[in-house]
Amino acid sequence: MGKTKTVTANQKDAGLHNSLVYVVQHWQLYVFFLLPALALTIIFRYIPMGGILIAFEKYNPIKGILGSEWVGFKHFQRFLSSPDFLSYLGNTIKLSVFGMLWGFPIPILLAFLLNRIERTGVKKKIQLALYMPNFISVIVLCGIVRILSVTGPVNMLLGTQINFMTMPEAWRTIYIASGIWQGAGWGSIIYTAALSNASTELKEAAVIDGANIFQQIKAVEWPAIKSTVVIQFIMQAGNIMSVGFEKAYALQTDLNLASSEIIATYVYKKGLISGDYSFSTAVGLFNTVINVILLVAVNKIVAKMNDGQGI
Repeated sequence: MGKTKTVTANQKDAGLHNSLVYVVQHWQLYVFFLLPALALTIIFRYIPMGGILIAFEKYNPIKGILGSEWVGFKHFQRFLSSPDFLSYLGNTIKLSVFGMLWGFPIPILLAFLLNRIERTGVKKKIQLALYMPNFISVIVLCGIVRILSVTGPVNMLLGTQINFMTMPEAWRTIYIASGIWQGAGWGSIIYTAALSNASTELKEAAVIDGANIFQQIKAVEWPAIKSTVVIQFIMQAGNIMSVGFEKAYALQTDLNLASSEIIATYVYKKGLISGDYSFSTAVGLFNTVINVILLVAVNKIVAKMNDGQGI
């Protein structure tokens, strides 16, 4: 028994050594394929990070980043002491948290339901119908949502004249519901793929033992996607502050600003419309730091609750 383990270990070491030798001998090939991706990553991902310096400066486009006056944390203090800070922060958190609470389970449920369909032709047609909304652009989606306006078909059908788009209490529901409709089907793909690893033998055994659908899901299908669900939950929880700017801005009106003004739209207005680049960069950096903290915290919490398994 001991000799067998030793032989297996030696074979693995020999295989690793041969792979390394091959890479060293053909290093030009690997450089040829990796260099473009590496260059693009450095140019478009790492070099722009130097721009966060303007969050600590009184940025002057003429003087540039290195020539502008250093002001430290002045812009951060200005944002945190703003009377609207809690409103923007609260709107951002509410929109993201409620969206995750309502939207996160839907793709999982869709995957379970699709997995129950045995006829391949019917299953593919349903999947096509579910995936199609994902390919609708955000602006087109917002145009579709405008059917909730006073002159839209919803009011014509109900015989009312309620402009739902101007109601702050309805805006968040409209945003989340339209997001679920657009992305739930596409989000179910990863869970559907994970369910393909579920043991058919165990499922058949469960059926023979008289297990109902819920018992089959709990005993056979859920363990197959559990790790995927955990990773997806951690990633979404870590992006709580990253609410999509385009959709929120496109659905925004002067009358629903009490609910629709989030940090992302505030940064856009301050940075590109008002030209206050330093302040908007500081707000965006604050948002990013909160995201990183949330990602690390949620990962540690989930790891403790999931037998040490996190990202």
